Amino acid sequence: MPHISRRDLIVSAAALCANPAFAQSPSWETIVERARTLDQCHAIAVHYDGVAVVSEQFRGPALGRLVPIKSVSKTIVAALTGAAIDRGEIPSMQARLAEVAPNLIPRGADPRVGTITVENLVTMQAGLERTSGANYGGWVSSNDWVANALSRPFVAEPGARMLYSTGSFHVLGAVLSEVSGDTLLGLARQRLGRPLGIEIPAWTRDPQGRYLGGNEMALSLPGMVRFGEMYRQGGMWEGTQVLSRTWVAQSLRPVTRSPFSGLAYGYGWFLGRSGGTEYGLARGYGGQIICIAPDLKLTVAITSDPTRPARSAGYFGDLKALIEGAILPVARQDRT
Repeated sequence: MPHISRRDLIVSAAALCANPAFAQSPSWETIVERARTLDQCHAIAVHYDGVAVVSEQFRGPALGRLVPIKSVSKTIVAALTGAAIDRGEIPSMQARLAEVAPNLIPRGADPRVGTITVENLVTMQAGLERTSGANYGGWVSSNDWVANALSRPFVAEPGARMLYSTGSFHVLGAVLSEVSGDTLLGLARQRLGRPLGIEIPAWTRDPQGRYLGGNEMALSLPGMVRFGEMYRQGGMWEGTQVLSRTWVAQSLRPVTRSPFSGLAYGYGWFLGRSGGTEYGLARGYGGQIICIAPDLKLTVAITSDPTRPARSAGYFGDLKALIEGAILPVARQDRT
């Protein structure tokens, strides 16, 4: 066995400290090891007070690769709604569909369709039969996704309760295109991608050429972190006010509640509370996650196998337990 001098040990220790992958405190390393045991989990990044304390890939694409974020796309579209509000393209969240985008309302639609507000769409309280779940395949097989979503029967009054539906966000994306004169892709790249310095590739379009609102977008794990950090900092990123502080604050206020997870829901964000800490959660099929806890100066991004379900009683429950039972406590401990 070769002799190891004291100098060799000092140099080795310095090298370890210089490498962020090894410089994690034991508490953050515990988070890494716990996430590693979740076989659906591909990668995790945690930023605490603006510093990367965890950045680990266990399986799947490399950390910098673009990956499907599934319904985290809804939170992206919600952010673009805030950008439209900030610019005055949409007068208020109470603006009705008949006011902002009357051309989207199909002939013969229920008169209540015109009364659906922008807030109803971004909180998925339109009242129309869902296009998600068992209805998703039939919806995306239709020849006009907007008309199909708006022609469905009402199962609740607008604003009455949350009905998780990608169709609501697709209609919202179409509204954003109508009021801005740009595609959803163009808006995403100009109003989020450019100021955040992240790549947003083109994604699925409907038969009319509209980009799908609420699903199928892709970001890298670092891109997910930047988006979360921007919200965590009140809409600010590196000196640029990407979204107004007012919009961010409104987004993180409960408006309705998910009947599946039990979490409250604001403007594109699920909202939870654990150990006295409030957090916002963007959630996509398979276990794609962006979590922010502004009071703890914390942002978490997780990518997972996009082909396997992540139910509240299954893998998503595991991720929620990781966040509430491990990550938030470690951040609270480090804060003190």
